[in-house]
Amino acid sequence: MPNSLSKPNGTASFSSTSSNPDDTKDNNKKQVELVPSFTPTLLERLGITSFHLLNKLIPWYKLPGIIGAFNLAFLRIELRQYNLHDAYSAPTVQGSSVTDPLEDRRFLGARHSDGKFNDLKQPKMGCTGMRFGRNFPREACGKPTEEELMTPNPRMISERFMARKEGKFIPATTLNLLAAAWIQFQTHDWFFHDQDTNKKLDVPLSKDDQWLEEHMSLFPTKPDEILDSSDIKCPGYKNRNTAWWDGSQIYGSSESITQKLRNHDPDGKLPLDSRGREQFLPRDEQGNVLTGFNDNWWVGMEILHTLFALEHNAICDALRQEYPDWSGDQIFDKARLVNCALMAKIHTVEWTPAILAHPALQIGMAANWWGIVGEKLTKIAGRISKTSEIISGIPGSGAEQDGTPYSLTEEFVSVYRMHSLMPETIAFFSATTGHHAATIPVVDTTFTKSQAPFDGPNGLSFADVFYSFGINHPGAITNNNYPNFLRNLRTPDGQVRDLGTVDILRDRERGVPRYCEFRRMLRLSVPKTFEELTGGNKALAAELAEAYNNDISLVDALVGSHSEPVIPGFGFSETAFRIFILMASRRLKSDRFIAGEWNEKMYTKVGFKWVQDSGMKDVLGRHFPELRETLRESKNVFAPWEMKMGSKEYNGVETSV
Repeated sequence: MPNSLSKPNGTASFSSTSSNPDDTKDNNKKQVELVPSFTPTLLERLGITSFHLLNKLIPWYKLPGIIGAFNLAFLRIELRQYNLHDAYSAPTVQGSSVTDPLEDRRFLGARHSDGKFNDLKQPKMGCTGMRFGRNFPREACGKPTEEELMTPNPRMISERFMARKEGKFIPATTLNLLAAAWIQFQTHDWFFHDQDTNKKLDVPLSKDDQWLEEHMSLFPTKPDEILDSSDIKCPGYKNRNTAWWDGSQIYGSSESITQKLRNHDPDGKLPLDSRGREQFLPRDEQGNVLTGFNDNWWVGMEILHTLFALEHNAICDALRQEYPDWSGDQIFDKARLVNCALMAKIHTVEWTPAILAHPALQIGMAANWWGIVGEKLTKIAGRISKTSEIISGIPGSGAEQDGTPYSLTEEFVSVYRMHSLMPETIAFFSATTGHHAATIPVVDTTFTKSQAPFDGPNGLSFADVFYSFGINHPGAITNNNYPNFLRNLRTPDGQVRDLGTVDILRDRERGVPRYCEFRRMLRLSVPKTFEELTGGNKALAAELAEAYNNDISLVDALVGSHSEPVIPGFGFSETAFRIFILMASRRLKSDRFIAGEWNEKMYTKVGFKWVQDSGMKDVLGRHFPELRETLRESKNVFAPWEMKMGSKEYNGVETSV
């Protein structure tokens, strides 16, 4: 679907009800204005206009790689211009040096666990308890009526478009299961909503529904208090996590939690419990893991949280050797900075090119970090351009908010609904011989059972589990690929949930626009028919039409994104991708510790070199030497690893190893 032309410098108007972009002149339809939050430079405006004209003939993904990468760079500028919107009506909510003074100068050079003081002029920006922003004007993201919330029935949508038909698993053969675990590991750093435990959302069930409970209900999202009349029509919702890329899933989203997790180690290290040759995260008496974010826990989170706790401690050792007189606080602070930056780098230059395997993205994501001059020249000469993120990358280019206070957005949360990545079972193998050890249902590795693969006389090592994740495939992000256990998930808080139903309801209750409106406000073409939406898949089009009562404007953003044709090499839809390229770079560009003070003074010479010279392969090899040989020829750790002979002989079906 080619892009539709927008106004690159001025106000753009789009209908909030029609599925046809030509209907914007209809005075009977409500108009939503996309007002630019800043004015691009003349060069940027020329680039945006030029690529709009080119894209009328050739979409960006059919251009040669380097030209496509430049196309995306200018598209990102336009997205920043029109698709960043504050959830607060008053800028004073972000705080100031008067209302929120920096009383401890330690946090000039260290991350505050509450997320405060990243921006010294707006110290509460991005901190825990601040609202999610929007990628669309708030008037287009209003609270639904009860009828709108339940129409069409979300459980019916889950049954028809989420459930694996006949239990059939659709693998994503260009990725490994580590890629699936990684994105959950990252989203646990970025966002988490409050629930209103005093209320219930009851989902109607049909007479022939196979739901095992008597009824289906869940706690609604808890809205923030009303601060302005606009909050009545479009409630704000608080983020329980910090919005920064600050490793809060490991370190916590409050200083009090961080101090408890640190356990006052004099070398700034995180405590780990030894069990034979392995080290595990500590647990409380109930078996709950002690880490910054332990909800939705399973073995995938167990291995990644442990890996980056080990990495933190290794950085502490390197800093202690270089700075023997430093306090534990000094070492901890710098080790955290380094660890967080390394995770951001891995996500940018490794995970993203794996799931979006397109030449323009390979170039573009590397340029996000290193600039178009590339890694080698940047390491030799430093930044060629002091401010250009295109020439020398986002780190060190200068923090910028593009006219809107930084936050993550409800739409960003929406496009990261990737539950279909999860398989039903995991086949585990020896990292040294490759021989099959066991196949375990994922549900038997969840919550307090996440250490199950390590237990018993034949328990696996961390190297074994990482190797197994490296050769197993995740599920494809498409229709009818949610695992059965996530559609009947019993959680420690006593709830029983169908996450397919939950995903649909959460988008609706939080005012995420439906699919056609979502695309229109991203200036993408909007399908007029169900068959156009599905790229000619008549069977899927007919099923969508029946489920959505022949009204294409009702199609949910998630279902539409799962139904549209996918760009070659992409692991998810172009609709979701537009939010991704905007917000992925914003997490870097808004951050003082990445876009701003990106230098040896902030990170130390040891720490800065650690980030620049390390990748996921280095992290795994540093802590699990058994994996080095397997990974030697790997070009991307999140793509399927080379299998050992014993693994090749295994005839797996579910995990398609």
